[in-house]
Amino acid sequence: MSWNQQLVKVNNKSLVLQTIINQGPLSRADISQVLGLTKGTVSSLVNELLEEFLCYESGTGKSSGGRRPVMLVFNESSGYSIGIDLGVNYILGVLTDLSGQIVNEKMISVHRTTYEETIAIIDEVIQFLWNEAPNSHYGIVGIGIGVPGIVNNNGSILLAPNLGWKNIDLREKMEEKYNVPITIENEANAGAYGEKRFGAGKDFTNLVYLSAGIGLGVGLILNDELYRGVNGFSGEMGHMIINVFGDTCSCGSKGCWELYASEQTLLKQAQQILPDTRITLESLIEQADEHPEIAELFTQIGEYIGYGINNIVNSFNPEQIIIGNRLAKAKSLLAKPIQDIIENHSLKHNQSNLQIHFSDLKIYSSALGVSAYAIEGFLKADLSQEEKQ
Repeated sequence: MSWNQQLVKVNNKSLVLQTIINQGPLSRADISQVLGLTKGTVSSLVNELLEEFLCYESGTGKSSGGRRPVMLVFNESSGYSIGIDLGVNYILGVLTDLSGQIVNEKMISVHRTTYEETIAIIDEVIQFLWNEAPNSHYGIVGIGIGVPGIVNNNGSILLAPNLGWKNIDLREKMEEKYNVPITIENEANAGAYGEKRFGAGKDFTNLVYLSAGIGLGVGLILNDELYRGVNGFSGEMGHMIINVFGDTCSCGSKGCWELYASEQTLLKQAQQILPDTRITLESLIEQADEHPEIAELFTQIGEYIGYGINNIVNSFNPEQIIIGNRLAKAKSLLAKPIQDIIENHSLKHNQSNLQIHFSDLKIYSSALGVSAYAIEGFLKADLSQEEKQ
């Protein structure tokens, strides 16, 4: 078989599997009709997928005159993936099956940990999820890690200002330790992808995901594709300047958006109102109903989020804005001030088809996004093994 023929076969096999994933249960004849491939080609490719435990036969469907067709289903439990969302004040890990369903999870709160301490906690989370994975044919197929910082196309972390990290090659260290493929991605990009695959963005072609936590990050889905920029650095809008005379940011600039619209800002300002109280986002949400000053802080944060979103809306004219990460927990307090600012300041033409949503996935957007990357990398590698032989 020539290289071109082999490439066509690999591509067709990938199409067959994706059709089973997206539309199963369905028969071989259904796949043939959907893809326009011959029944013989489909049958041969399906047999390979069955041998590789990537799909299975699940009984029979309705007959259209002859024998009842055998139905095919994606074998989502043939392997598992681990997704890690490396937050500034938390580390969240999820174990998912190959369809992205969460099987287990673990979260650990952190506070100003060193690099070594952070890596130790990541290892603790990964080891827990690894040990909790059900028995499967492929086991753990990959690990994805979402990082709040600038990650290049090779997965190197060039700068994570809120973590105090510079020039970290986390992927190589993790691959040596766990001996599975490791994906490192900016957490806002991962969040955008997670929402597109599993959450509020499933039905939208052009969307912007705002990861609103200790810092602010943005992931862009443009024409159904994650936009990374030339070197992979797109979306650092938490560091767009909204006050040229503002305070110094951790990135070294002044007046960055995240200095006015982040969880970190909320906590700092609330600490001044409640100086002798242990402050958390969750406790502030609970106190807002009975504490007007706390409610006003949420209003101010919401307005500043709105100002930044206004700039994004006027720049990209998206269909949808999704607000995710930890501040999404404060939807009831933030939604109105955000909406008011956008209605009063964004160009009217850009508002006509715009929808603003808070994340369906809550805090899981980034972890699910990087887990999905790991799964897709595994499936692509598995299907193309023959091509390399």
